[in-house]
Formats: sequence, C-alpha cells, structure tokens
Amino acid sequence: MYTLGINATFHDSSACLVKDGKLLAAAEEERFTHFKHGKRPIPFSTYELPFHAIDYCLKIAGIHLNDVDHFAYAFDPYMIIPDALKGNASIGIPFDAKPSDSSNLWTSPWDPLFLSSILHAPAQLVDGYPHHLQKRFYNSYIPKEKWHWVNHHLSHAASAFHASPYTNAAVMTLDGRGELATTSYYTGSGNDLTLLDQVMMPHSLGLLYEHITTHLGFLHSSDEYKVMALASYGKPEFVKEFRSIIHLENSGRYTIDQIDLSQLFGPMRLRGDEFTSRHFNIAHSLQYVLQETVLELSQWLYDKTQEANLCMAGGVALNCVLNAYLRDKGAFKNIWVQPAAGDAGTALGAALWVDAKQRHDHTRSFEMEHAYWGPGYDDDEIEKFLQWSKIPYRKLNAVAEEAAALLAEDKIIGWYQGRMEFGPRALGSRSILASPIQASMQARLNEVKDREDFRPVAPVVLEEDAAEWFENAGYSPFMLFVYDVKADKAARIPAVRHVDGTARIQTINQTQHPLYYDLLKAFKRITGVPVLINTSFNTLGKPIVCTPRDAIECFWTSPFDALVIGSFLLEKKPASGIATIEKEETLLMTDAG
Repeated sequence: MYTLGINATFHDSSACLVKDGKLLAAAEEERFTHFKHGKRPIPFSTYELPFHAIDYCLKIAGIHLNDVDHFAYAFDPYMIIPDALKGNASIGIPFDAKPSDSSNLWTSPWDPLFLSSILHAPAQLVDGYPHHLQKRFYNSYIPKEKWHWVNHHLSHAASAFHASPYTNAAVMTLDGRGELATTSYYTGSGNDLTLLDQVMMPHSLGLLYEHITTHLGFLHSSDEYKVMALASYGKPEFVKEFRSIIHLENSGRYTIDQIDLSQLFGPMRLRGDEFTSRHFNIAHSLQYVLQETVLELSQWLYDKTQEANLCMAGGVALNCVLNAYLRDKGAFKNIWVQPAAGDAGTALGAALWVDAKQRHDHTRSFEMEHAYWGPGYDDDEIEKFLQWSKIPYRKLNAVAEEAAALLAEDKIIGWYQGRMEFGPRALGSRSILASPIQASMQARLNEVKDREDFRPVAPVVLEEDAAEWFENAGYSPFMLFVYDVKADKAARIPAVRHVDGTARIQTINQTQHPLYYDLLKAFKRITGVPVLINTSFNTLGKPIVCTPRDAIECFWTSPFDALVIGSFLLEKKPASGIATIEKEETLLMTDAG
C-alpha cells in the first residue's frame, strides 16, 4: 500500500512516500524550485502544492499518481471552519480586506481564502501540475475516500514518534501554530498516539521566537536559527522582561501577553544595520527564557507520563541549544528529535499515521536511522552532464583518500554524494567540507557562503571518536544537539568551537553513509583529527543544492576550491587565472606604449 504525505499549508512544502509502513522517499519542494522554504507562509500561497517533490517520490516507486492508495495532507481545515459555516456551499472573500474587517466568525479576513485553497488541494493536485511533470500526473483521479486531512500537530507528533527508535515515549510538539494548537503533548505506544493536552492560539512560544526574529532584522519563519546563534554573544539583560510576559501554569499550559516589542526592547533593527550589544542581549535573554520554560513543560510531561523517552517535533525542536539543555537538565533519560522536525516533517508524520491506521498495523517496521531520502545521481548521470557542459574534470581512483588530502591542505570542497538529505541540515550528501584545524576557517567559510560573521560552523565526527573530542557525546546523527568541546581538544579544532565553547555535532558511522565515513577515517589518518567542518552546500538565501547542475553552478559561482561530485573532481586554479590576466594587461600596456 502506497501512502503519499503532503505538507503545503504554511512553509517548507514537502512530500514523502510510504509503502507498507516503510519510508521510500522524502524531499522538500525548495530543492527543486530553488525558492527557499518553498514559499512564504501567507494566505495567498496555500494553493501551492509540492508538485516537484511529489513527482520525485512517485518516480522512486515507479508509479503514477493513480497508483497511490491514500493521500495524507498534514493539516485539517475543518478544525477551523466556524460551525455556523460548515456545510455551506460558499464563503465570501473580500476584494479589499483590512484586519478590522474580520467578522466574529474569522480570526482574519483572509481566512476564507486560506481555507478555500486548502480544501481544493485534491482538485489542484490532479490538474494544477506543471506541464513538464505531466507523465506522473496526467489523467489522474482522487476518490474522496483516499484523501485524509491529518491534524497538523498530530502529523508533527507522528513524524517524531513513528520514526523514532522507541515503541513507548512521551511526545512534545512545539511550533508557531497548527490549526489552533501551538504546543501539544502525547503519549505514544506502538503505532498509537494519545493526546494529553494542548496550548492554543494566540499563546505560542514559536510565534514569540518568530516575532523576536523579525524585531532583530531577520526573516521570520526562516531565520530563527540565526537568533539562536546570536544568543551566544549576549548577556541575560532582558530575562526579567521575557519572564514577565510568559505565564506558566502547573498543567503544561502557559499564556503569553501580547506586547509591543519596540516599547519593551527598543526600536526594531533593520536588515543590514550593525548589531549592537542590545541585539545580542535580546537574543540571549529570549533563548534563556525559552529553555527554562520548555524545561518546565517537559517536567510536567514527565510527571504525567513517567516515560523514559521523549520525542520532539515542531519548528522549536530544531533549536539544538534548547534540545541540549533538556538533555542535560531534564527528567527524560533519552530524547529523540526527527531531522526534519519543522513543517517539512509533517508530510512524513501524516503519511506514517495514515498508513498505520489504514493497514490496522500496531507494530513498528521503520526507524529513521539516517536522513538520506532525497534524489541521488550515479556516476553515469554525473559524467554525462559534465561532458555535455564541457567542464574539465578528472576521475578519482580513491575518492575518500584524495578528498581527505585536499582537506588536509586547507582546501574548501563541495561534497556531493548519494541521496540528498531530508530536513534543513546537510549531513554529508550535499555538504561543503573543510578542515577544523585552523581557527580562520570559520571566517573563510562564512565569506565563501556570504553569511553573517557571527554564524558558527558545525563539525562532523566519527561516532566512535565523538566522546573523546566532545563532552559526553554519543550517537547524534542529525546535528540537533550541541556538546561542549573537550578542553584538551579545543586548540586542535578551534574552527568548530562556538564562542560559548559548544559545537553542534553530527556523528557518522559506516552504516549511515560509507563514503562519508571513509572520508573522516582518511582525514584522521593524515592529520590525527577525526573531525571535519560540515556546512550546507548552498549560499546565502538559497536552498541546499539538489542536482549535479545545482552543485556545479554553486561551485563555479562561489569561492571554494574543489568539488568532489560522485567519483569526479573539479578544481579551480585561481593563481594561473590571475597570472594570465596580469600578462594580458602587461601586453596591452606595451601595445599602447
């Protein structure tokens, strides 16, 4: 039985395909369209479906849309249609709406447009596809009984629990918002989830973090991770202010006062303005209070469930500093976070949930041990493109060893191998890699990627060596927790040690990605260091590369040194190019004289 999961309501549009309880493919739409996050989360964009990601999933299985048995859409519009309008054939959409125009039935005057586009998703799927994707969509039909609206937070929860290594766990979902909920608590057993309680709009830790992201001059629903990085440079100057607006109850619930951020924290920073200590301190105080608040929520959940394991999802669960705080300070013995914990992962959760329910399966047959569920290209496909585009390259006889030698020479390389990662982190398939041994490499990489100076770079480390280099480090394959760099190792890997002494590590073993593992082993043989810098293969504002064309275009338009793509090496020779230009200029001056 094939179940297609779809996330398209807010942002990070995505699709995944599950067959009889096991994941076959998963990808975000942004990787195909080159538009970061797929689209902006506005009412006018709800009609946009992840056609390219869906097409990819169907291609992996070799099926047509008509071969899909069930469709799982990670949002239930009927939860927010007012009772007075349920069953109506039509709703009104204003030509010129203002927030004050909203009636008592709607939160926003644009809600009818928002919901109408979602409700028409089945029809849009069968006849709104791009023409070049016609093969897998043409002449399709979706019977009503095949389509399932799945609660947004339930989709998040299932994406964490159903893909986790645990058969019993507490589950916590924290994000901006779903239909109405912003925080949800569940217990999971087998393939079942039981809702314990929820916090509802407008009270949302995720939306508070988004609002501060905007106030600090970043793009909300996109740049929250930058605020997390910025926080390490600040002091808890505004902790009292944040505590005064978040009101915790003893039931896992909380309320947040609606406030004027400019009145509380001063004027909003505009994009491009310099950062001041005030900005650092706002970010630090927000992160500080978020951590202590979620710790209290997790304690309530532990007391309620007495489970040893906690699964987390929702956009807030991508905050690796928070996750580490819960790991170190919280009551749960084990914490597992799904690598696409944001909205992209709801496609996975919705599909796994519907699949289990339709097959009446109470046992688990899938565990997400890696994130490599996207498109991959073999050497024949890569070389065909290299030859067609007339790009100079050479075939490597020992990919890991030769790439490690380049890295040991302080070269920055693009690393394009195997199937693409699902989720926001590059984990060794679509990565830019470099040596962590020189402290200057962090600044070099930020310059290469055109990123802000305060942004840290993260390390990948051999799983068996992780505890020797990072405090209490163990299995951590998804870069979703930070660890302190060990004091006796800090001077050897200064480029990956953040200003607060931590690093957001990825551990790698041979089963997860053999070639990536071999590269780390080879680098260790040369340098004695089992650690590399791993950052995403993209530049500022662009999604991670997907196809060989994407990788080569990014490589040739960015100042890094080499690209290892499949078994092939592309290198730049800047010194000879400069010499040629200088020689030509000299000849021109001579001719002019």
